[in-house]
Amino acid sequence: MAEQDWLAERFEENRPRLRAVAYRMLGSADEADDAVQEAWLRLSRTDAEEVRSLPAWLTTVVARISLNMLRKRGTRGEQPLEDDHTPPQLRVVRDDPEEAAVLADSVGLALLVVLETLTPAERLAFVLHDMFDVPFDEIATIVDKSPAATRQLASRARRRVRGLEPPEPDLFRQRRVVDAYLAATRDGDFEGLVRLLDPDVVLRVDAEAMPTGRGLVLRGRQAVAGGAVASAARARASELALVDGTVGMVMTTGGRPTVALRFVIVGDAIAGIDVIAAPDRLARLELGEL
Repeated sequence: MAEQDWLAERFEENRPRLRAVAYRMLGSADEADDAVQEAWLRLSRTDAEEVRSLPAWLTTVVARISLNMLRKRGTRGEQPLEDDHTPPQLRVVRDDPEEAAVLADSVGLALLVVLETLTPAERLAFVLHDMFDVPFDEIATIVDKSPAATRQLASRARRRVRGLEPPEPDLFRQRRVVDAYLAATRDGDFEGLVRLLDPDVVLRVDAEAMPTGRGLVLRGRQAVAGGAVASAARARASELALVDGTVGMVMTTGGRPTVALRFVIVGDAIAGIDVIAAPDRLARLELGEL
């Protein structure tokens, strides 16, 4: 077997773990694919014989790439990835609904929203250590800190995650907030939507819900409110419903749900919205009437 073919085969064996690491770091299936693709480019330019543990090396590379992407998120697009020299058999089919759904549902919208509140270094330390059992000695080399300081990063992140975990659902309060969101969306009330949204709100839309066929992630009040206004027609065909035990929205066609919205509500503000239209994801939801 040619060396490049062997390398490609080993990379494919590691792809699920790498994509899971990147997704938990970045909260976006598209960005996770970008990080994994860049990891392949770096591996293809590396002498594999010098790599003692390929899984560990790849995890470190994807973590570094993801960390840089988080830090550059505000200016994303100024430094595009290098030209794609990926072999055809390794090119990613973007936004595969089933694969993206497995990632999204395995993490949970609430945890993704909480992770957004962490600094990039805290997020990396927490994700790699608490979710993937990477030793602090290895994480320390990625964040350029001592193992003790890295341990503190993870500990601080862990406390913040535990402190921000949503309490038991208050359906009355949730209904009031989601009802106001639905009314403002139907009316195209941009300012009303902004008032309902947390400053760091994150909206995630799966590929099946987008006319482009590609998933979408929006962050911040202005972007999310603008996206909601653009979906006013869909909102007019939607009603409040229970979605996995919390108050959400469902649009039906011919008596069948075609789009569902899950919300994360912190206090009286919407901190996260998950727009689900992929049939396999919809089938896994527990839907009920209010």
